[in-house]
Amino acid sequence: MINITLPDGSVRSFEKPVSVSDIAASIGPGLLKAALAGRVESQLVDTSFVVDRDAKVAIVTDRDPDGVDLLRHSMAHLLAYAVKSLFPDAQVTIGPVIENGFYYDFSYKRPFTPEDLIAIEKKMAELAKKDLPVVREVLPRDKAVEYFKSIGEHYKAEIIASIPAGEDVSLYKEGDFIDLCRGPHVPSTGRLKVFKLMKVAGAYWRGDSKNEMLQRIYGTAWAKKDEQDAYLHMLEEAEKRDHRRLGTQLDLFHVQEEAPGMIFWHPKGWAVWQEIEQYMRKVYRDNGYAEVRCPQILDRSLWEKSGHWENYKENMFTTSSENRDYAIKPMNCPGHVQIFNKGLRSYRDLPLRYGEFGSCHRNEPSGALHGIMRIRGFTQDDGHIFCTDDQIQPEVAKFIAILQRVYANFGFKEILYKLSTRPPKRVGSDAVWDRAEAALSHALNAAGVPWAELKGEGAFYGPKIEFSLKDSIGRVWQCGTIQVDFSMPERLGAEYVAEDNTRKVPVMLHRAIVGSMERFIGILLENYAGALPAWLAPVQVAVLNISEGQAEYSAEVTESLRREGFRVESDLRNEKITYKIREHSMQKLPYLLVIGDKEKAANKVAVRVRGGEDLGQMSLGDFTERLRQEALAGRTA
Repeated sequence: MINITLPDGSVRSFEKPVSVSDIAASIGPGLLKAALAGRVESQLVDTSFVVDRDAKVAIVTDRDPDGVDLLRHSMAHLLAYAVKSLFPDAQVTIGPVIENGFYYDFSYKRPFTPEDLIAIEKKMAELAKKDLPVVREVLPRDKAVEYFKSIGEHYKAEIIASIPAGEDVSLYKEGDFIDLCRGPHVPSTGRLKVFKLMKVAGAYWRGDSKNEMLQRIYGTAWAKKDEQDAYLHMLEEAEKRDHRRLGTQLDLFHVQEEAPGMIFWHPKGWAVWQEIEQYMRKVYRDNGYAEVRCPQILDRSLWEKSGHWENYKENMFTTSSENRDYAIKPMNCPGHVQIFNKGLRSYRDLPLRYGEFGSCHRNEPSGALHGIMRIRGFTQDDGHIFCTDDQIQPEVAKFIAILQRVYANFGFKEILYKLSTRPPKRVGSDAVWDRAEAALSHALNAAGVPWAELKGEGAFYGPKIEFSLKDSIGRVWQCGTIQVDFSMPERLGAEYVAEDNTRKVPVMLHRAIVGSMERFIGILLENYAGALPAWLAPVQVAVLNISEGQAEYSAEVTESLRREGFRVESDLRNEKITYKIREHSMQKLPYLLVIGDKEKAANKVAVRVRGGEDLGQMSLGDFTERLRQEALAGRTA
């Protein structure tokens, strides 16, 4: 008798070995119809998998995250089947699941066209409609290599040949298409109903630029059509909000070929930058941070001591002078340790908090560069806290509270929290890691926030918390972090005099709230679709006269607002007022002040709010106070 324990704790007994699909059928026909796979103990398996001993079994459906990934994985195989059906000479390589979809890489004699994608998607729908069984087969490695060579699939043969000799490999067959895969997969192609091919891109075989350039077809797949519709709508919104487009439209910044991965900030863009920097500088001051500044270029010997020269050199820009090697700093932490080391530190000095708007450079691959989101030259709102073991938890708790207030002021209400714990390869004793991880988890619990644990994903030098923002269209952006570091202070000779007069190495907390200033500005632009709140807007007010007769009064209004510290423009051109309003509205300004003869005579201004709402006339004093309060509220939400 075989006893199967279900997730609800109930037990079903079978007289002989039983497949996952049979178990689903015993529960009910509805579950059998919905079953995509099974989870036997902790292993994900096909519905055809036979259970031959007592086990815990769960039926996986499209309501399960694993089920959605399963759909996407099977969809990648369906894509390959369709391509082979239409283009028999194409060779298949690999096709994994990615966030929100899948892709498959192909080798083919000519580029795939948009028309090809339409035909491939149509063929996928035809194959899915046939409801072909997806069947797993197992072959010895050498026979599998021989088979794929015989059908001209040399990439597959190469992949299988890299598997140790003597091992078996699993293949999956649907119709007359066979592919290498460890699985599992859906029971039949009829389960694959909601999908769309998105684009074609280039990709090197095995990710090596020395190899052949393949063609990567991307697709998206979902359990329900309304979920896919929502995702596609989000992509449309994301395209409208693309920070690169907004950067040009709003005259904020640009990039050019002569400085790849570097940003040219225009006056309006730099105004946004300065507003954020000065705000964050006040956050530093109000929370006990001393602002510092470190050199851009440091000697190779320091980077060797920190471990960067050995482990990070390919990402560093290097130079030499007078027979000495230098590197432009990719991060600020080694410099902050040098400041800590200048002078004898006591336990009474701790915690010691340094902050820096540190300019860093990393030699990112050119293909990875993306607007101001992924660049080579960037500035971090970087901070480091030197403290004792006992101070880790209160410092982390204080940091979380600061971070929450800052994000709220920028308009982000939903934060995701993740704790990354010790990896297999690490420095420091288990006892020290126990204390650090406990401190971080206790700080998160004290903050009363839900959080997820990422086991084994901490840095080699210590655990960390990552903070991610959810924007106005549901995208998640990882921004802030606080990391415990047991390694670098010791490597760079940092120490303090403890209460018992012994010398001890401080713990170093690496922390950032907005992270890269450039990337954060890109996130803000996309979150607000360029319509930044009044306190952040590069131009807060535009003053528009209707005719020449109000030019002098309009100039006086503009100058008055400037004296109050607002960012204001005046438009005194001899153009129709409707043209001016339309043009400045395209710049997404929070306020437009329209001045005609009535406003001039009454010593007032006509106020239009972004979005077109007309507030009518008000005195300049009343408007000034309104804007002042709005800007103040934005900084102190």
